[in-house]
Amino acid sequence: MTVQNASAEQAMAKLGSFGAVIDVRSPAEFAQDHLPGAVNWPVLDDAERKVVGTEYKQISAFEAKKRGAALVARNIAAHIERHVMHQPKGWQPLVYCWRGGQRSASMAWFLGQMGFRTHVLAGGYKAFRAAVIVELENLPRNLNFKVVCGKTGSGKTRLLHALREAGGQVLDLEALASHRGSVLGIVPGQAQPTQKAFETAVWNELCHFDTGNPVFVESESKKVGNLRVPAAVIEHMRQHGQCLHVELPDSGRLTLLLEDYGHLVRDVDLFCCQLDCLLALRGRDVVEGWKASARTGRTAEVFLDLMHRHYDPGYLKSMRVNFKGFEQARALTLEDVTPQTLRQVARGLLGESD
Repeated sequence: MTVQNASAEQAMAKLGSFGAVIDVRSPAEFAQDHLPGAVNWPVLDDAERKVVGTEYKQISAFEAKKRGAALVARNIAAHIERHVMHQPKGWQPLVYCWRGGQRSASMAWFLGQMGFRTHVLAGGYKAFRAAVIVELENLPRNLNFKVVCGKTGSGKTRLLHALREAGGQVLDLEALASHRGSVLGIVPGQAQPTQKAFETAVWNELCHFDTGNPVFVESESKKVGNLRVPAAVIEHMRQHGQCLHVELPDSGRLTLLLEDYGHLVRDVDLFCCQLDCLLALRGRDVVEGWKASARTGRTAEVFLDLMHRHYDPGYLKSMRVNFKGFEQARALTLEDVTPQTLRQVARGLLGESD
């Protein structure tokens, strides 16, 4: 049998080298968070895990273990038939469960008996999670953040995309959080990940960056939607990041917002529902006025008023208070946000970093 333990640090350092990263926890556990690139081969599904746990508490550990063994063996056999029969002899998987206990040991035993060199994550997901928390504290301090600032609708996110396409290093927190960052920023059809999954995704980005080159990131607040940006990331961005201030004429900003928030333009009821989030800040009279305008087809006017009355004052105040380098930020004035313009700006910024 060829089974060996790998510490969380060892596994994290060579995740891409395993033939597969196999999470044998239940689907509900997997959905909360998992190692990047992991596949879910549950040895007990959610219902089975509940049955075994109930027997353990209400009958006896011995009876629960017998039932669990039968279920685990049956499920592992199904996974082997479905996923393993075609694997070559040199295939080397990494297997893990919650704490590196019986569930991962069972899967690893079968794979090892077949002759596959199988690695088991010592301490399981719990050890991985603890290591991620430590690295999220340390990794940001080694990075040179260039913080892309600018009022709502100025094209910050599109510039980040252009920078990435041009070969730049980009930490796109909004993409990782499945949210556009503003009170209206829900992405249609996409639920936000869990806090743990978001932090794992941020860690996975940070650990692949070259510390010798800048990392471009948008000037986010501490929260993106319902998710908290890791404290060390936001602190390093704010205290040590070099700010770039993107400016776009109001006409261009309005056009961009109407494109990016087109789902709100098309679904007026949803737009009005989202506007209710601003009741505490702007008052009922103002919000009801916006809703009335939206319902009569004057959505563009509402967005323009939102820009001037809500987003711009709050944004500028927040930037001056929170981002140490904002007052000295270099201005990047865009005539438009066409792909050609953004590519040109992105290449210029990356050329300065060479």
